[in-house]
Amino acid sequence: MLYPTPVLTDADQAVLAGIEEMRQNLRHQIQGSPAKWTLGLRKYLTADAVARSNSIEGFRVSTVDVQDLMDGERDVDVSEENREETLAYQRMMTYVQTLHDVADFEYSKGLLNALHWVLQGHRHSARRPAGQWRPGAVYVTDPDDPRLAAYTAPAADEVAGLIGELVAWLNTDDGSHPLVRAAMSHLHLVSIHPWADGNGRMSRSLQTLMIARECVLAPEFSSIEAWLGRRQNTWAYYAELKRRGSTFVPDQDVSSWIRFNLTAYHEQAQAVQGRVDRSAAVWSMLLEFAAETGLDERTVSALHDVAVIGRIRRHRYEQAEGLTLQQAQRDLRDLTAAGLLEPVGRTRARYYTEGPHFPERVLEVARTPMTLTAPYEVG
Repeated sequence: MLYPTPVLTDADQAVLAGIEEMRQNLRHQIQGSPAKWTLGLRKYLTADAVARSNSIEGFRVSTVDVQDLMDGERDVDVSEENREETLAYQRMMTYVQTLHDVADFEYSKGLLNALHWVLQGHRHSARRPAGQWRPGAVYVTDPDDPRLAAYTAPAADEVAGLIGELVAWLNTDDGSHPLVRAAMSHLHLVSIHPWADGNGRMSRSLQTLMIARECVLAPEFSSIEAWLGRRQNTWAYYAELKRRGSTFVPDQDVSSWIRFNLTAYHEQAQAVQGRVDRSAAVWSMLLEFAAETGLDERTVSALHDVAVIGRIRRHRYEQAEGLTLQQAQRDLRDLTAAGLLEPVGRTRARYYTEGPHFPERVLEVARTPMTLTAPYEVG
């Protein structure tokens, strides 16, 4: 038995309508924007989702470091464990994103276990197998005392049957809104806790996969993993899961879980819209600056990353503009000589931040914080 999908209230419907309006507007804006900065933004949002979702599990790597690892940089100051976890999650997320338009796609036990292997294969052992249902009991322990069980998952011999129910539900349209179904899939999977480890990230990834399959907007613009990874939201996430009880009791009202997720969707859409607006404004301002100062237009992508992300590495700039090693090095050297960039570190670990002559008005636009509106408090 799975949790019944609750009927949305008028307030829920109003919030959902607001989310849909923002997502449609964002879709049109992205489609009409320059490919270079939208591609960079998509990579950044993917890195942010990976970084913050992993942080919930205690693997802390900054978004910019995750982006460097995704770019293939080796000289990134992170532990080997954090590197492994970051790259494994990134590989799984990349695969999830590619499934958005597969024509004969269907959910299956095999798909879920395969995704789990991508995520946890590097940790596979007889006691904690990857890509296989757990052989024994599993507990979510209290963060302050690991000897206390905050949640005890269903018995191991119930897992296959429960996952069978979940897969059947995933492959059947029950008439609920896709974003509501995605939220429910997260709750179903995390409550069953079918693997010895990695259940939280798998559940969040399943939600992202369902959003991707909706085909309204690229999943990196709609995923709530980055929102969940913010410290205050993470604690609210734990508290909401705790409301379900200390054991699996599916015959209950989970309306508060839906409200929690609708809030997450709404606030994440606001945050992404704000980043898109800032990125677009910065790109336009830098194009004008390049024209005024005689800079090659291709250098705008490097200056844009510095303004909106905080730094640029030679390899990323080289890839973004399709340059040779020598061309990229020369451009960055010239930008440094002009005082627009400042090198940090040596040789392969070097990256560049803003220099003393970087246009202040661009940095002001790029780094002015925005305020999120709580959707259920509007009106």
